[in-house]
Amino acid sequence: MTGNALQIPFGDPAFLAGNPDPELAELRRGCPVSWQTDAELWAVTGLREIQTVGKDPATFCSGRGVLLSDRGRDIAAEDSLLYLDPPRHEQYRKLVNRAFTPRRVAILEPRVRELTVELLDSIDPSRPVDLVDALCAPLPMLVIAELLGLPAEDRDSFHRWSDAIMEAATDLTEENALQALELMGYFDIQLDARADRPTEDLLTGLLAAEVDGTRLTRAEVQGFCMTLMVAGNETTRSLVSGGMVELARHPEQRARLAADPTLIPAAVEEMLRWVTPIMAMGRTTTGDATLGDAELGAGEFVLLAYGAANRDEEVFGDTADVFDISRTPNPHVSFGFGEHFCIGASLARIEARVLLEEVLARWPDYALAGDVVRAPSTLFRQITRAPVLFAP
Repeated sequence: MTGNALQIPFGDPAFLAGNPDPELAELRRGCPVSWQTDAELWAVTGLREIQTVGKDPATFCSGRGVLLSDRGRDIAAEDSLLYLDPPRHEQYRKLVNRAFTPRRVAILEPRVRELTVELLDSIDPSRPVDLVDALCAPLPMLVIAELLGLPAEDRDSFHRWSDAIMEAATDLTEENALQALELMGYFDIQLDARADRPTEDLLTGLLAAEVDGTRLTRAEVQGFCMTLMVAGNETTRSLVSGGMVELARHPEQRARLAADPTLIPAAVEEMLRWVTPIMAMGRTTTGDATLGDAELGAGEFVLLAYGAANRDEEVFGDTADVFDISRTPNPHVSFGFGEHFCIGASLARIEARVLLEEVLARWPDYALAGDVVRAPSTLFRQITRAPVLFAP
């Protein structure tokens, strides 16, 4: 079943920046678990197969790398929660879980709305603006900075550092590596300040956190900070920018949301499915394994193609390739599946819902005013530019 599978250029950053869905659909329909010769990996494009992998970290581990660019380099567990396997992963995840429970995140909603309104108040709706720069990038950046306890006036630097680190996930260069070091230095300054004078924020909590009675090392704390800062804003940025662009392309569905805001939570789930901010992440087999009809060997890289799985006809039916804000149920895997399910899922949902509520209450007929540009990446489906006219 895997020998004649369609070969997909998963290692080409331009692939996801284009229109990958037709080729991914062809691969999924013909071979949901396929060996990709050029990329030297197993591509998993079926949703149920991805769920199988997510439930079995003993067979499909994260500790040998989760990004295509991780292959061939030494993985340091303190780099990110993403690289931890059980039981260590659960121990470390508990340190930040409390800050992201649905109940704790719900308390943040008034502040999310306040920040959203401030950003919208600064927009001239009669002139074309870049949706990303004006709204979709700054909102999640401001929210995650506030959660960590970082000053909002540093947001331009956060944006630059975050983008550089996501770029490095696809193509590590001297320039983006220096940007990552700059961010680590920034966090060192912030952590040193809290060591001398603790405050009520997540950074202070991480400094005091213990695993089995042992304090986290500075490298481990920095790893948490980097992961929360970057993953906590880049994914939400992709969700809200991609979702708002899609609503502009489906004005009849946008009109339904404007007329009935109670539909917005379901619309957010469909935006998550349709956009799939993180298109693919990987695991490595710890031994021989069977997945679907495929026989995998030990030490082989397994790419979980979430974007392909979110259009799986066996799960979403005949309308899998249709954008439908009223879709229910909607068992997408945009937040991952299993132990590495996204910590910030509740926060991302609130940010997206609040943003849609506020935008549609003001400008329900906003329109695209130019070409939408996507970033080349082997990881993200991210829009870098989307000109819009809020009051056409």
